[in-house]
Parts: sequence; structure tokens; C-alpha cells
Amino acid sequence: MIIIKLGGSVISDKKAPYSFNKDIVKGIAKEIAGFYPGEGFILVHGGGSFGHPNAKEYRVREGLTNDVERKRIGFSKTHQAMLKLNDLIINVFLEEGLPAYSVSSSSIFLIEKGDILYGELEILRKLLEKDFIPILFGDTAIALEKGIDILSGDQIVSYLAKMLKPSKVIFLMDVDGIYNKNPKEEDAKLIEELSSEGIEHLLKSSESSGIDVTGGIGNKLREALKIARYSEVYFINGKVRGNLIKALKGEKVGTRIRF
Repeated sequence: MIIIKLGGSVISDKKAPYSFNKDIVKGIAKEIAGFYPGEGFILVHGGGSFGHPNAKEYRVREGLTNDVERKRIGFSKTHQAMLKLNDLIINVFLEEGLPAYSVSSSSIFLIEKGDILYGELEILRKLLEKDFIPILFGDTAIALEKGIDILSGDQIVSYLAKMLKPSKVIFLMDVDGIYNKNPKEEDAKLIEELSSEGIEHLLKSSESSGIDVTGGIGNKLREALKIARYSEVYFINGKVRGNLIKALKGEKVGTRIRF
């Protein structure tokens, strides 16, 4: 079984609220179709331009600590926006003849202090047994200590990898992989192979490496460090056709991480 994370910057334009890159998602579905049903898949997608606007406007991450009535509305609006994005993705997969099945993350995960405390995964196991393709997503979630919070797709992938131990975890990004510095800089170099020690080094030397460990890449590296104990991990450009096929075949592409 393989877990694929569809990055929000791949499936949408984060600068354009409620945008959807249907052609890119369609291409991803076509590439997965070449391996299904021989291989089992779980997909997890990020919020992209759907989840973030409401989460930010209503300050959902603050929890139910103040302005409670407004926060409840924002919590629901954020979830509904994610359901809309999930529906768009599901329908693209169905159009390609793939039995994608939506699983609402907020219904199966409970979090505490920003981490998943518990996940009800039996439904995922049964869906996989029956050759469905479960598609989860970054979502709102009930949090024990502050009532409500946001659960990222990367955290979900990390938890699923720990519990289900897939053969591969593939992160689809809008850049070619992990670089030694900001990929926008001319002399930035793609890191083709990373060990767990290499990740720790990048995180510790963020200033010299040029990687923003407070942002998305840093969070992904931290989760990858956990995932690599159980699975082979790839970071690839999901906007380039053929990249996913290479990763699924175990060929050289993007950045590969091994424990």
C-alpha cells in the first residue's frame, strides 16, 4: 500500500481563493490508474486555497478560548470548504474510473496539543481490503485541551504511516524536491538522497541551509523524519507529468529519504 499526499499548492493556487487545478489532479489520477488495482492507495490532500481563508479569518487555531460563538461558525465553515475541495478531487478520480471514497478526517481523528491522540482506522483498512481508494484531507478537528484546532494533511500522513506502514509515502509538491536552500535562488541544488541524519542536519542548520523550518517545508521534513522509520519517502514535483510514475516504480526522481 502507498500513501500519496497531494500538496495544497499542487491542487490549487493558494493566492486565488477557492481555485482548483483540475487538469493537474486529472493527470495524477491517470498516473495512479496505471498501478491500480494491483497496488493499494490512500490519498491525503491539503487545504490549498479552500481551507486557509476561513481558518485564518475565524482564527480557528486559537480554539474555543474566546469569541466562542463566532469560532464555532468558523470551525464549521472551514470544514465545509474542505468538503467542497474533497468533492472536486473525488469526482476527478471517479471520472477516471477510480473508486475514490471520501473519508472525513474530522470524524476519525482526535487531537491534543497539536498532535493526533487517536484515529479510528478500521474503516480505512476495510476500504483498502475492498479495493477502494480512501481520500482524506487536512481538516478541522476536535482538540481535547482547547476544544477545536486545525489538523494538517502532513500530520495525517505521518500518523497513517506509523499505523499502517505503507511501502512508500509520496509527497507531491510544486517544486522538484528538497533543496539545500530556497529553490528560488539561482545556486540552489536539489538534494536527491536524504538520510534521517541529513534531515536533522538541515533542521538544525536552517540559517546556513536556507530552509525555512518554521514554514511548510520544515514541517514536512519533521514529519518525514518520523515516516522514514516505517516507509520509503519521496518529495517530488506533482505538477510534472510522469514524476509520480517514476516514484511509484522506485526510480530516481525528486528527493528520496531513507531511514
